[in-house]
Amino acid sequence: MTRLILTSSDSAGGCLLRADVGDIVIPIGLRFVWDELPSDAKLEAMLGPGSLDHFPDHRLGKFHSEGMGALDLCERCEAVELWFDPGPNAQLILVQLLDCLSSRERIVSKLTLFQADVDIAKQVPEAISEWKPPAVNIQNEHLEAASIAWDAYRRPTPQHWADLLDKDVSVLPQLRQTVLELLEELPKPATGLGATEMRMLELVAAGDATPFDLFPGHNKRNTRRVLGYWEVGGLLDGLARGPAPAVAGLEEGPFTDEMHDEAARLARYRQSKLSLTPLGEAVLAQAEDFSRHNPIHRWWGGTELTNDNLLRWDTLNRALIAP
Repeated sequence: MTRLILTSSDSAGGCLLRADVGDIVIPIGLRFVWDELPSDAKLEAMLGPGSLDHFPDHRLGKFHSEGMGALDLCERCEAVELWFDPGPNAQLILVQLLDCLSSRERIVSKLTLFQADVDIAKQVPEAISEWKPPAVNIQNEHLEAASIAWDAYRRPTPQHWADLLDKDVSVLPQLRQTVLELLEELPKPATGLGATEMRMLELVAAGDATPFDLFPGHNKRNTRRVLGYWEVGGLLDGLARGPAPAVAGLEEGPFTDEMHDEAARLARYRQSKLSLTPLGEAVLAQAEDFSRHNPIHRWWGGTELTNDNLLRWDTLNRALIAP
């Protein structure tokens, strides 16, 4: 019997490979928390024929062939295990994947979920077999919860996503926390900034901060986990490089591959000494709205956030505020 493992990141996949818990390990590795969401056709292509052409031949074993895709593997392997991290992006991958597979009965019948409550990559590979989460066979209730959640996240407003707080989605144990954490990344009523941006301002205000002090990660003071490395770099660009910056002292940028490819530029970026501008201080004190002074244009799920369409989330009252 061939056991296929689908997991949510390259780091989790590497850990599971070293632990030798499956015959084939495929990290999905999509990002759904930052840019405009892919269309149905593009999502299908990301999992369909040819989606594994870049994968090392030896990792696919006897199933290596030109044009192989993740969905093809799910059809051909006798067991398909879903090992997923608890973080919001991983949970979005999970609900999208379950929604995609829900119409494929032959695959659903072999699906088992191993829902971790801590990051898989942080585990010792040799101890995975002892640590592994309980196995849950995927049933219709899992598929229904996933489809409702994925549909809600893709809507042009966050209202359906916020409505999930009033639904029982406990069959996917990390989903409710994901709903809350993603809502907190919407602009706040008083400041126009999301939770990660506000935490970045707090860290700058504490003093002696360089750019990478603001990034989330292991043993970092920024414990927000919705956004990753490149996305937080983009947020810092927005805070420091707009018409009315909230952060001063960023010596390089923008935060791109090109900057990372030039050692001198990256060193200047890394060594920047950051401080809050008067606007940044006022925003942190919730006395000023960043969006009144700077252009806003980013995606939150299917919602296009702009200055004219700045839907906000009131964390205290758990209420969505229209523009």
